[in-house]
Amino acid sequence: MPAPNRPPQADVRFGLTILPERPWAQAERQWRAAEDLGFDHAWTYDHLVWAGLPDSPWYGTMPTLTAAAIVTSRIGLGTFVASPNFRHPATLYREAQSLDDISGGRFLLGLGKGGDLDARILGQPALTTKDRVDRFQEFTRLYLALRNDETGRVTSEGRWFETHGMGTLPRLARVPVLAAADGPRSVRFAAQAADGWVTTGSRSETLDAWFDGLERLTHTLEKALAAADRDPAAYPRYLNLDSSPVFSLGSAEGFEELVTRAAALGFTDVVSHWPRPTAPYRGDEAMLETIASEVMPRLRG
Repeated sequence: MPAPNRPPQADVRFGLTILPERPWAQAERQWRAAEDLGFDHAWTYDHLVWAGLPDSPWYGTMPTLTAAAIVTSRIGLGTFVASPNFRHPATLYREAQSLDDISGGRFLLGLGKGGDLDARILGQPALTTKDRVDRFQEFTRLYLALRNDETGRVTSEGRWFETHGMGTLPRLARVPVLAAADGPRSVRFAAQAADGWVTTGSRSETLDAWFDGLERLTHTLEKALAAADRDPAAYPRYLNLDSSPVFSLGSAEGFEELVTRAAALGFTDVVSHWPRPTAPYRGDEAMLETIASEVMPRLRG
């Protein structure tokens, strides 16, 4: 039984997302700190322009992760998340190969259908939600075909993407594909095709409603894993805590509650965002340090 006045041990891994909005001379401190503070993985968004900060300075994801790999040694590094809105599976595969090599096997590839701002900037036609999901699934399947190939060449023709004799060496089997999914269809796809699941849940006005939605998605995932004959205990589940109605690093008590409730639903990993001086993710770096030094160790047991 848990000790009185203490939540049960969460037994999860902790992640921190750092938006690529600062020049490296400033951002380097954040990436080093993420490792020094004891986080298990660190992430950044993969956009041309993020709709949440459309007028902010913005830097490239893959160069940022490459620089982060050079100045860290332990922490996992990943995309939160890459999408087919401006990427092709073959070019993404090449970049993943390099990041896997430079990081010494620490790269984590989050994939999702993404928002549509990047696609609009590139003049792509508007797509229905169904078409965007279809495109994401084709994108992911082709990427996995490249990653899992044993012949050295992949030729594939689809509705959205093609490769003709794409070379696949060196092999990249150790980079996990984590599929972002917030609806039943995409959750079932993640369970069937991907190495792990990433979710924000659904938009909700209250914390209880948000967790109720996550519980429903978790039930969908469990059924889909069973249907795919996959071991639920070996399947990673990543939750973006900051898609809830409250900022996860706003208080130590709030963070503890979010993590404990996420762990109770079976999430293996939780991800917060580096506090910013203004919205979104407005918060205090001192609270980040307090949570990392006091709350995270307690939750690890």
